[in-house]
Amino acid sequence: MTFAARSPLPVWIVSALVLLFLVLPIFIVVPISFSSATYLQFPPAHYSLRWYDVYFGTQGWFAATLLSAKIAVVVMILATALGTAAAFALVRAQFPGKSLLYGFLLSPLIVPTIITAIAVYFLFAKLHLIGNWLGLVLAHTVLAIPLVVVVVSASLSGFNVMLERAAMSLGAAPWQALRRVTLPIIAPGIVTAALLAFLASFDEVVIAIFIAGSGAVTLPKKMWDGLWLEITPAIAAASTFVIAVTIILFVAMELLRRRSERVTLKRSA
Repeated sequence: MTFAARSPLPVWIVSALVLLFLVLPIFIVVPISFSSATYLQFPPAHYSLRWYDVYFGTQGWFAATLLSAKIAVVVMILATALGTAAAFALVRAQFPGKSLLYGFLLSPLIVPTIITAIAVYFLFAKLHLIGNWLGLVLAHTVLAIPLVVVVVSASLSGFNVMLERAAMSLGAAPWQALRRVTLPIIAPGIVTAALLAFLASFDEVVIAIFIAGSGAVTLPKKMWDGLWLEITPAIAAASTFVIAVTIILFVAMELLRRRSERVTLKRSA
């Protein structure tokens, strides 16, 4: 009997209320993005694609979106490479201070983002990286690496090392066994970690507020500035776009998770 079948009715009710609380803003933001009004209005009196035309047709919004995507892709590549290497070291190797190193790598998930943002600001100010997209890449990579380490470590912990050893017993070099056996099996976990790293950068706003300046305005920073300077439904259109991207990536991660489960079951059969 599954957990869902054993769950009492109060658990279902509480879960439904929590889910409603989390998704309720979506049902407010999305309709506002289709409003024809000049200011934020809910429910909209009339519907229009006016603010999507502003969002996709205005240089400021479009440039901020492209910059966020550019930074997120670079962060995804860096964080996935570094986090995967760190996960292999933490799962496979035995060395003094391993637990301490693991805690250090996960510290960006524990320390409040505002504290990290202040520290990064003072460091990057000395390095002249304020207002530079490279500074955002480095800062976002620090935030994304722990996510990659956690996901890839979980994939490696569930990997049957005997498959790798069997490949080496048949004449494969360690790097060949890694490339042809280990990496293909844990690939869904690595891709999931990469997508999480992308989202961690694409949606990040706190550090962007501190170090983006006027030369590296990301989409979340542009939305934050819009709340202060111009409260128009264009912000809702941008929010809807971010929500859509997030939903698409989470659906992709869920499909990858199911594929990984099927592969694991076939390997264990």
